[in-house]
Amino acid sequence: MKIKWKSLLVCLALPLAVGGLSALITNEAMKKFGELNQPPLSPPAWLFPVVWTILYLLMGLASYIVWTSPATAEQKSGALTLYVVQLVFNFFWSLFFFNGKVYLFSFIWLLVMEALIVATAIRFKNIHSCAGRLMIPYILWVAFAAYLNFGIFLLN
Repeated sequence: MKIKWKSLLVCLALPLAVGGLSALITNEAMKKFGELNQPPLSPPAWLFPVVWTILYLLMGLASYIVWTSPATAEQKSGALTLYVVQLVFNFFWSLFFFNGKVYLFSFIWLLVMEALIVATAIRFKNIHSCAGRLMIPYILWVAFAAYLNFGIFLLN
């Protein structure tokens, strides 16, 4: 399969832009995050941007595989629409959690986001199994983030 470089770059740039903008907007609040009481297994602060960058690249690659697949336009449209919706949820979660400090609401938002990610992964898998598998680390990390989010709600 020939790589469509322009499409690949757009697909990689979209989630990175969402994450970058979110990080920019929440930067000051993220600095105060370390002062919160943390649940057990909380990773060091430096790990979050590393993990998120990898996850954004994986989901961007998954979306590229779907976008360039021979699936029907209807299949691709449905899968990519879910993908964009979960990206919107991803963006707003950071604002609610870090800037708004509404930890219970953020946790509930994150559970909805997780359901959207799983639905996206299933749609992606139905188009190309590799695209679905590329979403698994994201699903696992968001489940872990839900644990951390709920722990922070309980402890603060």
